[in-house]
Amino acid sequence: MKYLTKTLFKKGIECPLKLTNDYESSSEKNEFLDALADGGFQAEELSRLHFSPGDLIEHLDYTNALENTRELFKNTNSTIYEAAFLHDNLFVRTDILVKQNNIIKIIEVKAKSFDSTAKNIFKTNSGSIRPQWRTYLFDLAFQKYVVEKNYPERKIESYLMLADKSKKASIDGLNQLFQITNDPNTRTGIRRKVHSLEDVGNPIMELRNISDLINDIIEKDIHKIHGLSFLELVENFTEVYTNQKEINWKNYNGHVCRECWIKQFDISDDNKLRPNIYELWQFRKQKKLFKSNIFFLDQLVESDFDDTSDNHLSVKSRQWLQIEKRVAESLGKPVDFYLDTENLKDKMMKWKFPLHFIDFETCTSALPFTKGRHPYEQIAFQYSHHIVYSDGNIQHKSEYINAEPGKFPNYEFVRSLKKDLENDKGSVFKYATHENSILNAIYFQLIDSDEKDKGELMDFIKTITNKKENNELVWSGDRDMIDMCDLVKKYFYDSYMKGSNSIKVVLPAVIKICEFVNKKYSKPISEINLTSLNFSGNHVWIKDGNLDPYISLPAPDFSKVQNPVGDINKLNNGGDALTAYAKIQYQEMSSQERNIIKQSLLKYCELDTLAMVMIYEFFASELKLHGFSN
Repeated sequence: MKYLTKTLFKKGIECPLKLTNDYESSSEKNEFLDALADGGFQAEELSRLHFSPGDLIEHLDYTNALENTRELFKNTNSTIYEAAFLHDNLFVRTDILVKQNNIIKIIEVKAKSFDSTAKNIFKTNSGSIRPQWRTYLFDLAFQKYVVEKNYPERKIESYLMLADKSKKASIDGLNQLFQITNDPNTRTGIRRKVHSLEDVGNPIMELRNISDLINDIIEKDIHKIHGLSFLELVENFTEVYTNQKEINWKNYNGHVCRECWIKQFDISDDNKLRPNIYELWQFRKQKKLFKSNIFFLDQLVESDFDDTSDNHLSVKSRQWLQIEKRVAESLGKPVDFYLDTENLKDKMMKWKFPLHFIDFETCTSALPFTKGRHPYEQIAFQYSHHIVYSDGNIQHKSEYINAEPGKFPNYEFVRSLKKDLENDKGSVFKYATHENSILNAIYFQLIDSDEKDKGELMDFIKTITNKKENNELVWSGDRDMIDMCDLVKKYFYDSYMKGSNSIKVVLPAVIKICEFVNKKYSKPISEINLTSLNFSGNHVWIKDGNLDPYISLPAPDFSKVQNPVGDINKLNNGGDALTAYAKIQYQEMSSQERNIIKQSLLKYCELDTLAMVMIYEFFASELKLHGFSN
């Protein structure tokens, strides 16, 4: 029998197509790693300490889990972790359930953060549910609905247990008390090293009673998703998943997403080759156009994108540029790249050598690493730094990484970065706004710190960043980092990029079109004006016609490690880096294995800053600037 579980219910909220056989979902293993990386399972194990002692339903199969739950419910009072309930074809497991006489408390634990001192957390002033909470609340409503169908004579109360950003950890190493295991028989995969709430210091998880709101979701039609009330969603999802009925898209109020738009609008396979409007960068009118049967870029007209700027591409003009080039390409016509040489040259002429290219790897953690830190404070654990000199020489000058479990690295991170950048007045480059945001966050962490050199570090941060509040500029440093992603958006486009400006997409586009970059990096490192801190001189970045150097990054090699626990088979994107760092922090492993992961992280981050250098070299070679010529 097929059961509509709470996991499937949440997927249906994301897109009804995810309930059908037509949808190819990502692996459960990847979803599991994502939960480990953001601290969700650690938060759940911590929350259980607030309701201890309790009985854990360890059975993964439905029948035994249901039977164990029924047995425990015979007790007048009981606390159950992973209690199981079935009504018709609806099946749920509750994170924590507390039965006290005639009252049943359902407690859903989320690593999602909130500020318990704020007002109107879940609802807007008009009374509607805030979008960021909608799925969580409907998930809890689904659980309450199924439990209540089993025990209609009892009073059901609904709670969320959340990481409270207004609270601080009172002990060091809180995250180390909840460690990852490779036990396939546990849902959370976490081994708890403490047994009482007193062992974890002041609580950082906050319980919030939202019974009235959950009752409104179930009983009234005022809160909807896809235009459907809660009960209508349950009925529709049951028909689609358990009864395998074909989706009637008219029931979902024009829901459209990348996964379902072809299926929903019955677009033939032959037409998939036409560039569709979901490709279009910064475009938000898909639903409106779908109602007029407009699905493809070649159906759009130029007059809808009239918006010019004297010195760079505006959003609309860039959108139309993308439409022109992608449509021409789909028709087999020759398509050249776009580069605004005049205005880009004006920008580049103001740059000061040596040029510094930096990239950060960061994370947030539901469970703070050290005493005095809030849940989900930014943690900057790694950076890479390339320098381009005026004579064309390129150095992978420096790098930083913290691979020590339980250490808060931010202040050491900034000290190291300051040391690397303070020796000259050369221009500093980032890709997108992330580095600026992280340094701003560390600036305000320093204000409340006891670091002896915090004034110097804060002054340094202000020299290479900008800070805005309410659209007003608070500061802008004399070496405020230059955003290469912004340069790409305003001055460069190639059809290979489609609607993306990610460095992982822009780099292959540059390698494809730039003869200088392609030839240079098809040679070993030892034969070009380049140094590397992590790769040997015979390493070649571009080989065998591959346009994407990230694909060729070597995976961590655990072949010489006895009983490795890392389980990391690739490390070539930000998600992989985040998961790898989470495993370093939360998983017991040998120093040898930790060092292997560390080396892979260093190689990945080095390529991020080298990619920025390659994009710079493309710009300079095309504009014949900074020593480049025919």
